Amino acid sequence: MNKELNSIGINKKATDTTVVVAMSGGVDSSTVAGMMKKDGYKVIGITLKLYDDGKEVAASKQCCSGQDIMDAKRVANKLDIEHKILYYQNKFKQGVIDNFVQSYLKGETPIPCVQCNQTVKFKDLFEVSKELNADALVTGHYVKSITKNDKTNMYRAIDENRDQSYFLFNTTRKQLDYLRFPLGGMLKNETREIAKKLNLNVADKPDSQDICFVPNGDYASVIQKFRPDSFKKGNIKNLDGKVIGVHDGIINFTIGQRKGIKVSDKEPLYVLEIDSEKNEIIVGPKEHLGKKIIKLKDINLLCEKKEFENNIFVKVRSTGKLLNAKVDFSNRNDVLVNLHLPEDGISPGQACVFYSKDIFGYKVLGGGWIKN
Repeated sequence: MNKELNSIGINKKATDTTVVVAMSGGVDSSTVAGMMKKDGYKVIGITLKLYDDGKEVAASKQCCSGQDIMDAKRVANKLDIEHKILYYQNKFKQGVIDNFVQSYLKGETPIPCVQCNQTVKFKDLFEVSKELNADALVTGHYVKSITKNDKTNMYRAIDENRDQSYFLFNTTRKQLDYLRFPLGGMLKNETREIAKKLNLNVADKPDSQDICFVPNGDYASVIQKFRPDSFKKGNIKNLDGKVIGVHDGIINFTIGQRKGIKVSDKEPLYVLEIDSEKNEIIVGPKEHLGKKIIKLKDINLLCEKKEFENNIFVKVRSTGKLLNAKVDFSNRNDVLVNLHLPEDGISPGQACVFYSKDIFGYKVLGGGWIKN
């Protein structure tokens, strides 16, 4: 006979359950820590120090800044929970920043938040949580998780404007069964209301808007800092191969970009291709942006391949809509995604995330990195 499951789907009383809460210092993770404490769980808060920017200020719009660490510490004190700070600057530099820079130099458009979740946040924090004998690792991500028979599936959040499932496609099955996401069934304003009722100092704190190591969204300055030799002039060509301009470095461009090309033509020009080997940008009219076939690499699946026998949905950018598609696993080296309708601005380096729909919503089936 099964015991009654607690609120996070574990066969224990809340008072006998230890959870690690990843506390970034923002309202979401702070609220989750407060919810767990209020429900009677034994809570250990862990905050990660990921980078040194040298100018951490209270008004920072970046996550994981010095101010955020202080906010997390204050919340932990308020809730009377144990709090630890882990210094992961070297891990973050190797696993996230170096990859980000290298990806741009290859003409890709990287997503460092996926790498961060994939490495320091879920891999390393997962291991630390296990070492602390915690029953679960709980985060403030806006994704819905449903646990049945000790197996957890990830779903798109109820609040579609906040949904972060795209950034978590690389979560492993082992991690997913250990992770819990209490905010997936809530709206952002509901989270803030709970934070106010808990009297947390971060209840009205603005959301982080920038990538933590990219101040003011200026990624070019980050690449300049780590690879100053990467700003090499090169040719801008049209679809006929004719040189129609000169660029100051391919890292200044992404697929689908219109502004900043600085080449005039009778109709608007868009970046269609970035050739890192030749250091060239190929531009052309918008009608050439649409693509129906995407080649993927480094696939991560959270389900059996039989779930792909029917049409599924894919997302090819974090802010994009769900697209009807068919996934072909027959090619040993690459997985092909066939879109029902052409989609503009699909860029190498971005993720293609798989979803199916059932009675609980849109379930995450996994995903892969866009190769071309």
